[in-house]
Amino acid sequence: MTVGGKIAMRTRTHFPLGSAERPLRVAIVGSGPSGFYAADALFKQKGVHLRIDMFERMAMPYGLVRYGVAPDHQSIKRVIRSYERTARDPRFRFFGNVQVGRDLPVEQLRQHFDQVVYAFGCGSDRRLGIPGEDLPGSHTATAFVAWYNGHPDHRHDRFDLSGSRVAVVGVGNVAMDVTRILVKDPEDLASTDIAHYALDTLRQSRIKEVLVLGRRGPVQAKFTPKEILEIGSLPDVDVMVRKRDLELDEHSLDEMRAKRPARRNLQYMMERARLGSQGGSRRVLLQFLASPVEILATDGRVSAVRVERNRLVADEQGWIRSVGTGVSEVVPVDLVFRSVGYRGVPLPGIPFDERKGVVPSAQGRVLSRRGETNGTGEYVVGWIKRGPTGLIGTNKGDSAETVRSMMEDIRGREAGPISADADRSVSRLLLDRGIRPIRFSDWDIIDREEQERGRRRGKLREKITDPAEVATLLDVRRRRAAVG
Repeated sequence: MTVGGKIAMRTRTHFPLGSAERPLRVAIVGSGPSGFYAADALFKQKGVHLRIDMFERMAMPYGLVRYGVAPDHQSIKRVIRSYERTARDPRFRFFGNVQVGRDLPVEQLRQHFDQVVYAFGCGSDRRLGIPGEDLPGSHTATAFVAWYNGHPDHRHDRFDLSGSRVAVVGVGNVAMDVTRILVKDPEDLASTDIAHYALDTLRQSRIKEVLVLGRRGPVQAKFTPKEILEIGSLPDVDVMVRKRDLELDEHSLDEMRAKRPARRNLQYMMERARLGSQGGSRRVLLQFLASPVEILATDGRVSAVRVERNRLVADEQGWIRSVGTGVSEVVPVDLVFRSVGYRGVPLPGIPFDERKGVVPSAQGRVLSRRGETNGTGEYVVGWIKRGPTGLIGTNKGDSAETVRSMMEDIRGREAGPISADADRSVSRLLLDRGIRPIRFSDWDIIDREEQERGRRRGKLREKITDPAEVATLLDVRRRRAAVG
């Protein structure tokens, strides 16, 4: 176009990123606690206009709270109420049944969003690295937890609880959850949201003893006082500890003085060691300074575990570690659950630290493989940021730190005006690939159905574990809505 014989140049107006004219577009990959805490922290930023799209591999939201928290810990699951408030914010959209890296490559996230937050946690387990670890009858605690919590990936798992003795390797809260579920009266779980098939299996269980093995001492145990006290309060269940395992070296004494939870744990275990057996029909034996060095088999499945006695030493940094003494014993067991920690899984397209099992970061900013800020507006929160440590609430402060970095990075930045169909572009991209995302309104339908199924069974909810059943349910409801 010419004006007065001169060519008129079209100018493109630029607006501050995060302004009303140019909202900040953020993608969050993962719908567990850290992802929702990040979304909540973003919405609380004053003077920042933004839109958030959350992507989740599963059809249902809430990640670890739905599939990791034990069914008899319903009070912990109440945190979902705050996540629901975040999800109902008009600036938020949920895309369930979308696996980033497969259905939606990372590079396309970068093209459609100003900032991307990875909140997909740690999806695999650390290994013991001992002979017999993969024998039938040797399982990860993670798989067992996911199974009884109705995780679709584990609904077809099978756990043979017909034996009398189980070994649980590890002394964290997950190990305590597994132990408690194994020795608790199944009828005390019947009204919870435990998967019906898991409840049926537990009702047939013949397990009488759970041997809990910790490679270091009682002071270094990771379970909280609340967890061990809960097991000790179960009717007809004895918690037993060998007195020799409670004799502390100077390093453990120093550590105990500095950690109140460790003092409370030790005090409780000393009391249990003094009491001994109380005649319970089931018992939990805590054994410290003990490492499995081999899982043995009879007729092709687990029949025993070789346990080595350890001693504690302190390295130059003061970290207390266990060292084998060479003295071992063979303990007959019918089943082994390994609970020695989680590990992150690489996501194609972003850096990954293979040694630590996390995405490398600094203050939540993703670092390149050279250790520099990635420079692409990518961030991490939760376990994939710091490793599998802390409780659910730990993610709140962790996510807040990352959001502070995100806000610093947009300060003073300008960007072109967002296109009118920007909010539709991702949906259209997925539909073009034949992917029909689960929206939060769809989750409301699933949620109501699960609660109704639970009421019919006298439970809080009965989780739908079959993805095909979810799709059928939503299709039926959509057709009814269209006719109505």
